[in-house]
Amino acid sequence: MKTSADLPGEADSERLPLKFTPSDLQHLKAAQGWIQLAVWDAANEELESIKPQLRAHPYVLKVRFGVYLAAKHFELAIAAADALVRFRPEEPEGWIQRSFALHEVERTAEAQEKLRPAAEKFPKEWQICYNLACYACQLGEMDEARALLERAFTLGDAKQVKLMALDDPDLSPLFNASN
Repeated sequence: MKTSADLPGEADSERLPLKFTPSDLQHLKAAQGWIQLAVWDAANEELESIKPQLRAHPYVLKVRFGVYLAAKHFELAIAAADALVRFRPEEPEGWIQRSFALHEVERTAEAQEKLRPAAEKFPKEWQICYNLACYACQLGEMDEARALLERAFTLGDAKQVKLMALDDPDLSPLFNASN
């Protein structure tokens, strides 16, 4: 989840059609704090305290996705991330989050299908290649998984991505197959 530094500020006021009041921003920040403390109900209450016309705003949707994901309400997380993709298709976060949540509910083929266009749209995003490698691995597509994981190593911090991959249960079939 992104930090409060990603909340709207003065610089965003020109690109946002609706402005956040100080009260709305406080509720958004409080919701993020409750997420960090694993108090999902309180986080959701804070989001519900934001003006209704701002509740579907991408900044609010990002935080709402975090609430739903952490609370394991995956279908709601999918809906929030899907809205992010619709409202902000130029940002990779919604694409990644939607597919992650789809994978969590064992809709891995759909997760892969919905994330593939993002790989073309954001060719320098290592996390997209990494997640696609996980999905390919889980679907038994080992050659594709290997190629995508290599691409993730190239795009990201290779050492960190490799350490993460070695500990990722979604990729264990790939490593077990290569032994």
